[in-house]
Amino acid sequence: MRYVFDQGEILDESKVSVSIRNKGLNYGLGCFEGIRAYWNEYQKQLFIFRIWDHYKRLNESGNSLHIQVPYTPIQLIKWTIQLLRQNNVREDVYIRPMCFKGANTLRPDLTDPFNRVTIYCTAFEYKPKPALKVCVSSWSRTGNNMIPPQAKSTGNYLNSGLATTDALLNGFDEAIFLTDEGNVSEGPGENIFIVKNNRLITPPISDNILAGITRDTVIQIAKNHLFLSVSEHSLSRTELYSADEVFFTGTAIEIKPIINIDHRKIGKGIEGDLTKKIRFHYENIVRGNNPHYLSYCTPVY
Repeated sequence: MRYVFDQGEILDESKVSVSIRNKGLNYGLGCFEGIRAYWNEYQKQLFIFRIWDHYKRLNESGNSLHIQVPYTPIQLIKWTIQLLRQNNVREDVYIRPMCFKGANTLRPDLTDPFNRVTIYCTAFEYKPKPALKVCVSSWSRTGNNMIPPQAKSTGNYLNSGLATTDALLNGFDEAIFLTDEGNVSEGPGENIFIVKNNRLITPPISDNILAGITRDTVIQIAKNHLFLSVSEHSLSRTELYSADEVFFTGTAIEIKPIINIDHRKIGKGIEGDLTKKIRFHYENIVRGNNPHYLSYCTPVY
């Protein structure tokens, strides 16, 4: 897609560059969001899903990291809608806003005031398998006193990259992090849920997870539509193996069943009934087909 947003302007991407001396690039001093917009062919409309919540979280990440975003969520929403219109997007699309240190200086501090904001959008090419075989990673999730996992920071994704790479090299589709205490945390870019005895359980924020927007949507679906008991509490590694169902959630991966962990079959080894029902509701909500959740869907046209 030809046009991008950079520092208050929508420009042809060929006119935008970042110096190799850039401090944000050299040290991973930035924060970002991943947002999706869904094309509804019947309505001929593009809906951005929970854009306010994403930009609110971007600002919160920036505040946590001393990388203050120089635009309000409302301003960023307006720029994003204009960017999608200018690119004439009429398909499912991924949107990547990022705020990073813009100075070309050597010291890796966060005190300089130049925080650069860019937004680009791209046709969504990430197509994971319908069901995943995963492993518990030998890498621990970064903790609250290392790089705050509640902030979506660029530097923290080296931790994710190491875990995913190890998983792929060992024949798995993805990894699951544990905390240093041995509690289940999350995937490299996903939150995790288990189903046990018709109850939905997910790790709490205190177990070094990102407060996922898809995670929150799933909790609402489970409570309001499926009338499931939902609890947030710490999980041990062995509770993964004995679960009836396990699934990942995330903006990129959406709702994805996990059918095998560490070479152990989960449940019946296929997508479980509750996972399938949650996924069905989620897919309807994001395309603007559920009237109860239209406030989450921002129309572009």
